[in-house]
Amino acid sequence: MTQMVKISADFFSHASEKIRVNHKHLRHLWGRPRGSIAFVVGLIVFLFILDRAFPLNTNVPYSSVVLAADSTMLHAFLSRDDKWRLYTELREITPDLRRAILQKEDRYFYDHPGINPVALIRAAVRNSTTGRRTSGASTITMQTVRLLEPRPRTYASKAIEFVRALQLEMHCSKDEILQLYLNLIPYGSNIEGLKSASWLYFGKPLTLLSLAEITTLTIIPNRPSSLRLGQNNAYIVQERNRFLERYRTRHAFSNATIDDAIAEPLTARRRAAPALAPHASRRLRAENPDAPVIYSTLNPATQVAAEQLVSNYVNRVRAIGIQNAAVVVVDNQTLNILAYIGSANFGDVQDGGQVDGVRAVRSPGSALKPLLYGLAFDAGIITPKSRLNDVPTNFGGYEPENYDRQFNGPVSAEFALANSLNIPAVKLLHEIGPSALVSVLEKAGFATVKKQKKALGLSMVLGGCGVTLNEMTRLYAGFANGGKIGELTLVQKPDLPATTQLLSPEATFLVTNTLRQLVRPDLPNNFDNSYHLPRIAWKTGTSYGRRDAWSIGYNQRFTIGVWVGNFSGVGVPALSGANTATPLLFQLFNTLDYNAPNAWFRPPAGLAKRQICPESGDVPGEFCTGQAVDYQIMGVSAARRCQHRKVVFTNAAATLSYCPHCLPTATGTALKPGQAPNPVRRTYPNLAPELIAYYETQRIPYEKIPPHNPACEQIPATGGPLIISPNSGSAYFVDARQPAALQVACQVGNDVQAVYWYLNNRLYRKAKPAEAVFVTLRPGRYKISCADDRGRSSDVVITVLAL
Repeated sequence: MTQMVKISADFFSHASEKIRVNHKHLRHLWGRPRGSIAFVVGLIVFLFILDRAFPLNTNVPYSSVVLAADSTMLHAFLSRDDKWRLYTELREITPDLRRAILQKEDRYFYDHPGINPVALIRAAVRNSTTGRRTSGASTITMQTVRLLEPRPRTYASKAIEFVRALQLEMHCSKDEILQLYLNLIPYGSNIEGLKSASWLYFGKPLTLLSLAEITTLTIIPNRPSSLRLGQNNAYIVQERNRFLERYRTRHAFSNATIDDAIAEPLTARRRAAPALAPHASRRLRAENPDAPVIYSTLNPATQVAAEQLVSNYVNRVRAIGIQNAAVVVVDNQTLNILAYIGSANFGDVQDGGQVDGVRAVRSPGSALKPLLYGLAFDAGIITPKSRLNDVPTNFGGYEPENYDRQFNGPVSAEFALANSLNIPAVKLLHEIGPSALVSVLEKAGFATVKKQKKALGLSMVLGGCGVTLNEMTRLYAGFANGGKIGELTLVQKPDLPATTQLLSPEATFLVTNTLRQLVRPDLPNNFDNSYHLPRIAWKTGTSYGRRDAWSIGYNQRFTIGVWVGNFSGVGVPALSGANTATPLLFQLFNTLDYNAPNAWFRPPAGLAKRQICPESGDVPGEFCTGQAVDYQIMGVSAARRCQHRKVVFTNAAATLSYCPHCLPTATGTALKPGQAPNPVRRTYPNLAPELIAYYETQRIPYEKIPPHNPACEQIPATGGPLIISPNSGSAYFVDARQPAALQVACQVGNDVQAVYWYLNNRLYRKAKPAEAVFVTLRPGRYKISCADDRGRSSDVVITVLAL
């Protein structure tokens, strides 16, 4: 024996119990000798020593079997020794199966200690009188030993089997021995075990086998070469019926049952092993390499329906260069994965069909924006109707653009999220800080983000990081569960998974309420099923280069994540989250949840409504004429007074504005130099410099503050130019022989009419505030200054290097 097995500490007591249980059989066979006690003790000691010296190895390598949530078989794998050896569980041994096996192989299995002395004597007498082997004496226990340790058919081997049988009986219960025997019965080729034969020849589990099928499988191991299922079925039927008649003679089954079995046709043939959910099954097998049976959470009906939808959909879009898709369907209540599709076709060799798209690292595009907005809601920075400026903005050299390369000016936060605008999202991330978003993503279990965190910046919210479909679906399932995120479950577990509060329920509801809107650009314009839009909250994403299309949606019951693209990484011009991934998402929801109740998420107790100014989203101030209603998180959302307009004193014609220094101290008082007579109090929009620059560049009319009184001697201390290009402290590389032009730009208040650009304190040129100015610089260090027409200025220092 080359392999050793662990001997349990209570072996001695267990062996004693075995002998005590079977002692009546010994008394029946050999009487009750006076030295029976000594005999028993000696036998126990002998067997204990023998067992320790030559342990019996019952560790058999089984095929891995993946079961669905309803215990139907999804996938089976060859064992490590390339056998179809499916593990038979005790609950699968039905009474009919047990009775049929015992009647054929060992009627006294539960009565003998592993060896049947009566059968031994009978076989010895018959074989000696006839001169040939006419009767066998092997019990099921002895046959099991022979299957575990094959030996030549000799008397010495038989003697070893006797001892091994007793040894096996001492270690295992009768049911365990029967179970082991059923797992090892040979059926020819590489098929072993009754369960393997049941699936590979009849395509059904043991519990559904009829008596005729059970009898068929019990007689095959005696002559596997001549009784070959699918080839000699007619001859097998004759042998089967012969054994059925023997069962009738022994009254093992009722006559009616046997008559039905005899009349049953035999349709057995060699079938392929079940191979559903290949990506999920391979993942489960890799994660549970020693488990013969893996109980998955997959719902077979949901899995099959999703696989068919994905396959059909990819077949339609393959004409435009899209080869693959991946889908995950999650039960929000339990976080069980109900369907797991890693690719459109596991056998596809053109675009890596065996790649698991659920776990492949891809760029998320804009699909992380809902989490960012949720963090901003929780930080009190914004509410759904807060105004954000969607205008060209430079973030330290990073200038994001919207997907359509257009700008929308001031928009509400909910509009920015629903329309997936890039610049407002980057502004929010800039205010919150990339490290805060990275920290939350780490908390949510984003493994690649954790590895990349030192290199991640503002671009991460637009897809500049690596995520998987499994991680993204888990995140959105957290939105469906009030901000609580937990590990998605692929293996059945008795308890619900632990969860972590990622966002507050209030912020999560605000995100969900925004993502449910249907007036959105990511509503597919060619959606096949537009007559029935599912009631879901969803978000799309398209990665840079149009390599990845995402659409992830959820309602109260399910969260479904969809990725569409090519595993090769080749971009497709027609690829987009809206028009490529969302149609498949809608089809999945309409198929899996079409008749679901229309219950929707309710606002949590911490949310309240308040009056706001629609111009800013802030609490109405002095100059707010209209009002709207917005949600606020109690005790969290900022309660700023609206300042979308400000007071400006002008002359009667509104052609000049005055600062406090220009105004008279009292009516009728003599005017000081530069003071204005009869100033008029007016209000003007309080616009950010970036918005003014956008209006000027796009030639959008807006209400301007008149120029400041030129006679005033006071220069305002604030409101100076903000240089947005180039970036202070940056290094720029140029070709020394043909230096390229560098653009300089600034943002100023709307009371500025002209700006003055300086290079190393020397005037370069005068320009309008929104005018594009270019300078040609050779290698060196430069101080670039910008001054407005009121004398306010700002500087940046850059370095120009030669390539």
